[in-house]
Amino acid sequence: MITLRNITLRRGTKVVLDDASVTLQPGEKIGLVGRNGAGKSSLFAMLTHRLQNDKGEVDIPRQWSVGEVAQDMPETEMPATDYVLEGDRRLMEARMALDAAEAAEDGHAMADAHAMLSDAGAFDARPRAQALLMGLGFKGAQVDAPVNSFSGGWRMRLQLARALMCPAELMLLDEPTNHLDLDALVWLEAWLMRYEGTLIVISHDREFLDAITKVTLHLDEAKLMRYGGNYTAFESMRAERMVLQAAAFGKQQDRIEHLQKFIDRFKAKASKAKQAQSRVKALERMERLAPVLASADFSFEFREPLNLPNPMLMFDEVACGYDTDEGENVIVRGINRSVLAGQRIGILGANGQGKSTLVKTVARAQRAMGGKITEGKGLTIGYFAQQEMDVLRPDEGPLSHMVRLAKDMAANGGGGAREQELRDFLGQFRFVGAMVNQEVGSLSGGEKARLVLAMLVWQRPNLLLLDEPTNHLDLNTREALSMALNEFEGTVMLVSHDRALLREVCDEFWLVAKGVVAPFDGDLDDYQKWLLEQSKEAAKAAKEAAKAAAKSFGKQAAKPVAPVAVAAAAAPVAAAAPMDRKISGQARQKLAELTKPLRREMDAIDATLNKLADERTAVEAQLGAGTASPAQIAESGRRLKAIHDELAAAELRWLELSAEVDALHAAN
Repeated sequence: MITLRNITLRRGTKVVLDDASVTLQPGEKIGLVGRNGAGKSSLFAMLTHRLQNDKGEVDIPRQWSVGEVAQDMPETEMPATDYVLEGDRRLMEARMALDAAEAAEDGHAMADAHAMLSDAGAFDARPRAQALLMGLGFKGAQVDAPVNSFSGGWRMRLQLARALMCPAELMLLDEPTNHLDLDALVWLEAWLMRYEGTLIVISHDREFLDAITKVTLHLDEAKLMRYGGNYTAFESMRAERMVLQAAAFGKQQDRIEHLQKFIDRFKAKASKAKQAQSRVKALERMERLAPVLASADFSFEFREPLNLPNPMLMFDEVACGYDTDEGENVIVRGINRSVLAGQRIGILGANGQGKSTLVKTVARAQRAMGGKITEGKGLTIGYFAQQEMDVLRPDEGPLSHMVRLAKDMAANGGGGAREQELRDFLGQFRFVGAMVNQEVGSLSGGEKARLVLAMLVWQRPNLLLLDEPTNHLDLNTREALSMALNEFEGTVMLVSHDRALLREVCDEFWLVAKGVVAPFDGDLDDYQKWLLEQSKEAAKAAKEAAKAAAKSFGKQAAKPVAPVAVAAAAAPVAAAAPMDRKISGQARQKLAELTKPLRREMDAIDATLNKLADERTAVEAQLGAGTASPAQIAESGRRLKAIHDELAAAELRWLELSAEVDALHAAN
C-alpha cells in the first residue's frame, strides 16, 4: 500500500501539503482532484522522488515500479513503435543483458537473459506496442513513422502509449485525456478498467473520472481528504461534509463566545477567579475548527453580441486542407451547409479526419482549398485554438495582451479602454495584483486557457469557434464555461473530447469522416454506438480480406502444371517435403505465439461480458420487482448506465483484438 504520514511539502514559499496523511490500498483506482495550482502535479513529483517532502514519511513498496507520462516532447528519428517499446523497462533491461552476455560470449548469462526476455513478454512486445498505438488513434504506417514526424499532440499520445507499455505496479497519469479524441478516450477508459495495478489519475473530465475511479483524493488548502467513490459521489459527500462542518463550526463559535464572556465578566472577581482561569484553560485546550472556506466559484459570461447575422456562414462546395511541400493536401471536400444564428454545433470525428482543419478554415487561420465561404454581414469570430500558445506571447503578461487587443479593436472601429478598466476585467478571470504582468510563459496551462477566454469575451464575438477549450481547465472553470456558453446569444461551433461539455452545450452534431461533413442524427450515446458499428465493419472487412487472400492462394496452388515440369520437379520436391513440413510447423508455432496473448485477452473479455450481462439482468429484475426505494432506483439506473458503457467498451476491444488476430493469420 501507499502511505503518506504527516507530510509537509513546499514549493518555494507556497505550502502544497500541510501535515497531510492518507493511505491508498493496492489495486485502487484513485482520482486526484483540486483546483488548478492546488499542487496535484507537485504531489506526483513527490511520489516519484523528483521533489523531496519537507516533513513526514512517504511509504511506497520498494519492489513497485512506477509508470508515468513524461511531459517533455521527444525529439528523435526513432520509429514510433520502437519508441513505445523503450517504455517497457524490464524488456529493455533484458535486451541489454543479452547484448552484454553475447559480447562476453557467456553461455550461462545468455540463457539467463533469454529467460528474462521470456518473462518480459518479448515475443509479443511489438504487437502489444502497436495495439497501444492503434488504440490511441495511430493508423497503418504511422506506427513505424519517425517520432519527429508527428505534431505536439500526437507526440503526447506517444508518451502516453510509452507509459502504458510499462508493466508498473503504480501508474500516475496527469491529464491523460488531453489531446485525445472521443474514439481514443473510450479506448483508454476500457484499457484502464482492465489495468490491475494501483492508478492515480489527475483529470478534469467528469465522465472519465466517473468511469475509471472508485476513490477520490481532494487536495484543497494544502490538505488531502480521501473519499470512497467516483467524482460524482465525491461531490455529494463533500457537500454534506461542508454542511456538517459549518454547523460544527457555528456551535463551537457559540461555545467560545460563551466562555469568553464568562472570562471577561469574572476574571477580576476574586470569588470567581478560579472558575475564570478554568475557562481560560478550556479555551486553550480546545481544538479550533476551521471555518468552511468554500472557494468562490469561478464564473463569467459572454457579453451580448452587437448584432446577429443570419445566416452567419454559407458553405458552397468548400474544400478544407493545408499546403505541403508537394502541394495541397485536401482532407475534407464538398461541404454544403449553413450556420445559423443561435446554433450550438458539436463537431465529431476521429483525429486526423479534419475537425480542427475545418475550424481553422472558418476562423480564417488558413485558406479554403476550394469552393466559397460566404460570411454574414457583421460577423465577428472568437476563436479558441487547440494550442493556446498560438495566440499568446510567452514573454508578455496578461495586461499587455489585453492592451494590444484593445488597441487592435479600436483601430478597427471598436471602442478603446483605459488600463484600469482592463485590470478590472482581468480580475474577473482571477488575474489580480502582480499576476497581470507575470510572463505568460510561466503561467500554468489552466491560467493560459483562462487568459484566452478573457480575450474571447472582450472581443464580443457573435460566432464562437472552440477547438478543445477544456484542455488544462479545472472542473470549476469547465462548469463556468458550460454555463457561459448556454447563456451566450450567438452561435457556437465546438470541438471537444469533454463529453459533459458536449452534452450540456450542443443541440446538434456534425460528423467529419471519410472526407465529408454531414449532420449526425443522434446524441453522444448514439455516436459511441456508431463507433462500435464502425469497428465491427472494420473487423468484418479484415476477415473478408483474409478469406480472399486464402482463396487466392488456393487458386494459385491449384493451377495445372505441365507433365514434364512435374516429372522434372518430382525428386527435389520429395526431398524437400520434410523440410517444408518443418518450416510449416515452425510458422504455425510462431503464429500461435503471436496470437496467444490476444486470444487470452479475448477470453478474459468474454468472461467480463458474461459477468456484466448477468449483473444487468439482476439489476433489471430488481427494478422490475417494484420494491426498491427512490434512492435504490436512482442508484440502479446509474449502475445500468455504467454497465452499458462497460459492455460497449469491452465489445469494442474484443472486436479490435479479433481484427488483430485475423490480420496476423492473413499475414502468416
